[in-house]
Amino acid sequence: MSDIKVVATNRKARHEYFIVDSYEAGIVLTGTEIKSVRASQVSLQEGYVQPRDGELWLMSVHIAPYEQAGLWTHDPRRPRKLLMHRREINRLISTVQEKGYTIVPLRMYLKGKRAKVEIALVRGKRKYDKRAVIAKRDEEREIQRAWKDASRES
Repeated sequence: MSDIKVVATNRKARHEYFIVDSYEAGIVLTGTEIKSVRASQVSLQEGYVQPRDGELWLMSVHIAPYEQAGLWTHDPRRPRKLLMHRREINRLISTVQEKGYTIVPLRMYLKGKRAKVEIALVRGKRKYDKRAVIAKRDEEREIQRAWKDASRES
């Protein structure tokens, strides 16, 4: 079993979207990009996946320029091609064309020597959905506090 080192996570995605399904995808990087990824200089916050010409492209993900590269560094927000099986790509593209679905990156990690991205097929949450999740979380937190207080008293 290979080691997995999580480089970046998109915590906001779980708040903004309902996650329908998730996939693992390889990512095509240049030499300076993989060095920045290994140094955990990645931000997935505004990232999304866009289908183009039967392929999936990772857009708006910021991989910081590698400082030791000098002139030969990369563009931090350039589109990056994702590597997946053809049937998975076709399934995702057909689903995205349905109303209300999009694909966002959830986390980027190193699996062995390779950089991987966990992408998810998501549907946007409405404001009242977000409020309901926050209310449920607060309620559970209050229950935990009550249990903790009750166990201290006895």
